[in-house]
Amino acid sequence: QVQLVESGGGLVQPGGSLRLSCAFSGAMFGIYNMGWYRQAPGKQRELVARITPGGTTNYADSVKGRFTISRDNVKNTVHLQMNSLKPEDTAVYYCEDGLNDWGQGTQVTVSS
Repeated sequence: QVQLVESGGGLVQPGGSLRLSCAFSGAMFGIYNMGWYRQAPGKQRELVARITPGGTTNYADSVKGRFTISRDNVKNTVHLQMNSLKPEDTAVYYCEDGLNDWGQGTQVTVSS
């Protein structure tokens, strides 16, 4: 059974950076399309970024040029480097494996 555990969230000032991590276990990580999603209060969950097993990436327009998704197929982890953070990036961020398995989420708050 796949397990996903996110970490790295926190409180950061506008313009700051955070790096989220997602630890994957329970299956062969290298074959999964991995994604980061987020859900802000009162809003629907939305895709932030996705990465294929081969490293092809795609991003939501709202984060292009600021966020970078990466994966380590040896350590079974996926990361989301978030730079130039804005208050509207405040949300719970979730890791997902392309097959509807989700982590518990990690809170990111961007505020001065």
